[in-house]
Amino acid sequence: MTRSTTLLPLCGLLLAVSCSAFAAPGDALPASNPFAQPSTLPYQWPAFDRISDADYRPAFDAGMAEQLREVAAIANNTEPPTFDNTLVAMEQSGRLLDRVSTAFFNLAATNSNPAMDALRAELSPQLAAHRDAISLNTQLFARIKAVYEARNTAKLDAESLRLVERYHTQFVRAGAALSEADKTRLKAINSELSSLGNSFRQNVLNATKAGAVSVSSVAELDGLSEPQIAAAAAAAAQRGLKDQWLITLQNTTTQPALAQLKNRALRERLYQASVSRAPENFEVVAKLVKLRAERAALLGYPNHAAYVVADETAQTTAAVNGVVNPLAVAAFNSAKAQAAEMQKLIDAEAKASKTKPFKLQAWDWQFYAEQLRKQKYAIDEAAVKPYFELNRVLVDGVFHAATQLYGITFKERTDLPLYRKDVQLFEISDRDGSPMALFISDNYARDNKQGGAWMNSYVRQSKLFGNKPVIANHLNIPKPPEGQPTLLTAAETETLFHEFGHALHGLFSDARYPTLAGTSVPRDFVEYPSQANEQWASDPAVLANFAKHYQTGEAIPQVLLDKLDAAGKFNQGFETGEALAATLLDQAWHQLSAAQAPTAKDVPAFEAAALKRLGVDFAPVAPRYRSAYFSHVFAGGYSAGYYAYTWTAVLAADTEQWFDAHGGLQRANGDFYRAKILSRGNTADAGLLFRQFTGAEPDIAPLAAKRGLLLAKPAARK
Repeated sequence: MTRSTTLLPLCGLLLAVSCSAFAAPGDALPASNPFAQPSTLPYQWPAFDRISDADYRPAFDAGMAEQLREVAAIANNTEPPTFDNTLVAMEQSGRLLDRVSTAFFNLAATNSNPAMDALRAELSPQLAAHRDAISLNTQLFARIKAVYEARNTAKLDAESLRLVERYHTQFVRAGAALSEADKTRLKAINSELSSLGNSFRQNVLNATKAGAVSVSSVAELDGLSEPQIAAAAAAAAQRGLKDQWLITLQNTTTQPALAQLKNRALRERLYQASVSRAPENFEVVAKLVKLRAERAALLGYPNHAAYVVADETAQTTAAVNGVVNPLAVAAFNSAKAQAAEMQKLIDAEAKASKTKPFKLQAWDWQFYAEQLRKQKYAIDEAAVKPYFELNRVLVDGVFHAATQLYGITFKERTDLPLYRKDVQLFEISDRDGSPMALFISDNYARDNKQGGAWMNSYVRQSKLFGNKPVIANHLNIPKPPEGQPTLLTAAETETLFHEFGHALHGLFSDARYPTLAGTSVPRDFVEYPSQANEQWASDPAVLANFAKHYQTGEAIPQVLLDKLDAAGKFNQGFETGEALAATLLDQAWHQLSAAQAPTAKDVPAFEAAALKRLGVDFAPVAPRYRSAYFSHVFAGGYSAGYYAYTWTAVLAADTEQWFDAHGGLQRANGDFYRAKILSRGNTADAGLLFRQFTGAEPDIAPLAAKRGLLLAKPAARK
């Protein structure tokens, strides 16, 4: 998931502003620019029908200049520093910049074009420099420090006190206490890191598009369903490829079609196309790792991982290892046992066909895992998918569960402008019937949309501004040919529930200050509500409401549900193992000092050596992301933080256990969870919020049990 993660409340995303490339102080944005004033549409809904590519640059220039003036006024205020004239004033700064940056960066991720890509590259160093211009402002930090030092005598409420502490922490972590010489070096590093991250992102986008595998004979696609073959033909036609079929790549190492393609040579082509993407990023990775390590040292940390984790709920890399390592051992032990079973299938198949057997490889895993799944549980995804039609899963599944738990209701709106015709918009009413939020559902894959699934905010909740949230969920489900239904896999269905868990975190936010609202929480907490919401995808009461055949309306047979439930632990060695291999790779890169960082040519060797040293170099189970396309950590907000998915899975498994113990899908449970977790944002310490909800410290045992993994010994996280 992608979310807003700001060091400072400068704007809706991880942004910064350059003080050298702005409009002059007297310049004003023309009233005709759609960002000049807050949107007058309901909920400040962006005027997508009025926004053009030409509007962004002037709005960025004016917004940056405006915020610099606002910050200068705060820093140079001759009145003694107070909470209101310093921190509340900071919260109120940058409104224009927030409007344009939120719209631009959200659309650049989901509906980009060459002009936006070019502007994004142009803006990156300018935005990085401006964040530094604010966070490294000596006079501003002096005022923040003064408010911080007087916080215990200022009679502040708990949320305001939290805001003071977060500002002080983030300014110190941004380098505000450094010498002027070190600040100068830090600014240069931040600017270069911003440009490198943008280059990495663009390289992955281009390589993923270019890496699509084409075939000239439909016979090669044996194993795919008719709708999948039709979608491959449509994808080829869209790119002007005549009489061909195109299998497009997703951002992960393993590609969905590998589970179905019978042609082993094509499976290998597809896998190799995936893992060989973006070698030009080796140089980018080497530079990013070195610069991040140098920045961490400037700020007083031994490496980038230590710097990152210090401000998370984990706090130390040792704590991260205490969760990741035992689960990784258990996952790879399980994967190796399953690999032996699959090898027997391969050998038996070769004997029956009188062909030469082969050794199980990474491109074979999903295919033979599916055969083993069918053998053990007689589950065929093709038999399950007709019961998981997209709109029914969304409305009768995801929305239904939310209504049962929280009392909220949904109504589709068609009166507001959208950025694409196949995007849906819903208005949400709260449990008392009052208008509460808008929700965007954007589910289909396209070439100008980044890979994966994520949530973002177009308007963040804030009592300070009276804002109600506008939240979006994005998936990358292949769009079927015109007139065909969109049928989901069980995994895609779970992802729909997952992302809506993020949405709930933003929708239920009840914070006064934007900095503390919604998903503005530590990275190793932000995935918690989303993973916790996955439990309702398999809840019997919820399944009964949405799992119906798209043609007949017949409920999914109980025998299929029983098989899905029994198969829930199947392949968890692989699925957990590939994620933890990526997690350990992320930590390996970011626990290096600057002197230890390899050169570009040594990036593949470092990756291979790290996986071997960490005991996760089992060839049939590759990391979910190789370094060259690991966008989460080299172009997103998860550097040294990919462990957060596992950390929060522990919290989610504990939460599922809590719901089970208290009666499951009940309104009282939902209201309690909303009050203790979903509404709180970052208004209190995340670890404390979790303990107040469950009444206990997190424990990795429920997650291991849920995934059928055997721990070497039960261990509770402290």
